[in-house]
Amino acid sequence: MATALIILGAGMGTRMNSELPKVLHQIAGAPMLVHAMKSGAALEPDLTVIVAGHGAAAVETAAKAYDPDAVIAQQSEQLGTAHAVAQARGALAGFDGDVIVLYGDTPFIRPETLAAMTAARLTHDIVVLGFVAADPGRYGRLIMKADQLDRIVEFTDATDEERAVTLCNSGVIAAHANTLFDLIDTVGNDNAAGEYYLTDIIGIARAKGLSATVVHCDEAETLGINSRAELSAAEALFQSRARTAAQDDGVTLTAPETVFFAHDTVIGRDAIIEPNVVFGPEVTIESGATIRAFSHLEGCHVSRDAVVGPYARLRPGAELAEGVKIGNFVEIKNAQIAEGAKVNHLSYIGDADIGARANIGAGTITCNYDGVFKHKTVIGADAFIGSNTMLVAPVKIGNAAMTGSGSVITRDVPAGDLAVARARQDNKAGFALRLFEKLRARKAKGA
Repeated sequence: MATALIILGAGMGTRMNSELPKVLHQIAGAPMLVHAMKSGAALEPDLTVIVAGHGAAAVETAAKAYDPDAVIAQQSEQLGTAHAVAQARGALAGFDGDVIVLYGDTPFIRPETLAAMTAARLTHDIVVLGFVAADPGRYGRLIMKADQLDRIVEFTDATDEERAVTLCNSGVIAAHANTLFDLIDTVGNDNAAGEYYLTDIIGIARAKGLSATVVHCDEAETLGINSRAELSAAEALFQSRARTAAQDDGVTLTAPETVFFAHDTVIGRDAIIEPNVVFGPEVTIESGATIRAFSHLEGCHVSRDAVVGPYARLRPGAELAEGVKIGNFVEIKNAQIAEGAKVNHLSYIGDADIGARANIGAGTITCNYDGVFKHKTVIGADAFIGSNTMLVAPVKIGNAAMTGSGSVITRDVPAGDLAVARARQDNKAGFALRLFEKLRARKAKGA
């Protein structure tokens, strides 16, 4: 059966104390909303509808960056969860299939859990995701009757007996689209908050003779994020899971608690990640590579047996081939470094192609920006770039060519040539002694 997602993301997030919409606060380098979309994407939905309100334009931009086909529905007034879901009706007009309602501030529901909900839909009209809470607190309670879910009671409307129930509501619901919207049409707001609760559809459905059930999940999956403290806790939870998953996949983390992953970090088996490494989005590390301590990587690809760091920075567009060595205090940006090349010390390589086995001396800089445009540097295979060389792009260094240390290279260097571009050294005999004597005399006079 066809499946659609409705992801609620209209809340202002007052407790965040932020101009940024709540669902756009990031965990592991991606908005919470994107985490929720990624979970739902595992079901291969035919349509994803994001219900946006506060900061709708920014929410739409983030949603479409992940899924260009996502549809945005507006909720101009926040009148409760049933009202929010109702705003997706137009986007789902004529849709004949199941709908799963997710929340943009609940980012950790596993795809396996959603798959269990779709399986349960084969035998029940409505499926609710529930969890047993260690501290039920103010969660809504799932009230069972025999083997059926009878109703959901919000904490503010629950009796003492109902508040004693520990099976709690996550808010995630699956039903056929027609069933869902028909039930929402009958929801009222006669409750303590004066809102239209999506949870009320269970009692209405049962009164109409429809069946409802609960799929259980771990409480951690349902973690909702409403404050900066909860955002930090969510980040810690993500990182703990990511570190464990990496180790289970055969990655060595010498100090796991100091390594930080992005939501999409990919690391191959037998890679070694030393302490205090930070991965930004869109990083792939192949098997056998080593990322040494205090390195920062984002938007890059590191091939097998390459070594990066310590104290290296790989920026978007950095492509390292097999056996490449990037050393301490080296920055690589939008550059292809071919097999066996070395950039070992204190260098910046940007907008460049570096040939196989080339050696880039300490302090080398590709001068790629003229104040308006970026320009490219090409260095051939087996080239040797002397220390402290400035390569003023656009410029090409041929295969097996060499530059003298301290050179400012502004013209192409043919293959096999040596380029030296610096002033000739001139030694002034005895000048240093005379100069120091003069300076010390001035100091003694208080000059």
